[in-house]
Amino acid sequence: SNLCFTGMVVAMLNAAHPAIPIPVLIVIALLVGLLLGAINGILVWRLNIPSIVVTLGTLTIYRGATFVVSGGAWVNADQMSPDFINFQRAAFLGLPVLSWIALLVIALFFLAMTRTQIGRSIYAIGVNPTASVYAGIDVGRTKFIVFCISGMIGGLAGYLWISRYVIASVEVANGYELNIIAACVIGGISIAGGIGSVGGAVLGALFLGIISNALPVINISPFWQMAISGSAIILAVVLNARGERRQGRIILRKAEAA
Repeated sequence: SNLCFTGMVVAMLNAAHPAIPIPVLIVIALLVGLLLGAINGILVWRLNIPSIVVTLGTLTIYRGATFVVSGGAWVNADQMSPDFINFQRAAFLGLPVLSWIALLVIALFFLAMTRTQIGRSIYAIGVNPTASVYAGIDVGRTKFIVFCISGMIGGLAGYLWISRYVIASVEVANGYELNIIAACVIGGISIAGGIGSVGGAVLGALFLGIISNALPVINISPFWQMAISGSAIILAVVLNARGERRQGRIILRKAEAA
């Protein structure tokens, strides 16, 4: 819903003021996404509302806000400027700019999660929020930062999605959050938190992309496609749970030996 709202905002701005430079529109998309993510973060941090409850609520609110802002109207390709559409389609060193943006985001997140204090804090909170407090980590503030970062990436994706598919509507990316959760789970990220990697998330997304593109080619029914994707998610959750239990047993054995 963040992607949808932000994409609609920048599409309407471009349609009304085509002279606005694309870098400025991208900055606006990042700021709008940051604002929406910050709203989620404040509700979780200051009001201590569970994250799943907050995001389910704003899921509907942001989607409704998209309808209010646009009046239910679409922004079509003929209303968008050529620069708005072609920026991420341009090639650099043989790859589209969209691919370079994806690689840059992946690299930045890999460095953040493996080389920075905020990355270590995120893992620690996922493992044990209570112990993280005693370790000097501000759990609420860290969650707020995570929601802000997530919102910014959602805002960036809003512009990239709209410019790629050249249409902005209230239905953009509807239900796509389930695909994101599936990609993370398949990539080895624990629903309980504390376990997972950026590389795993990327591989999970690529796996789902391959399935969604390959199954129609071999004439698999859309209903079976959903069943196969769901089965892959359940299998990934089972394997992840077994791996976590095995890791726990190893820790217990080491404790007993000590």
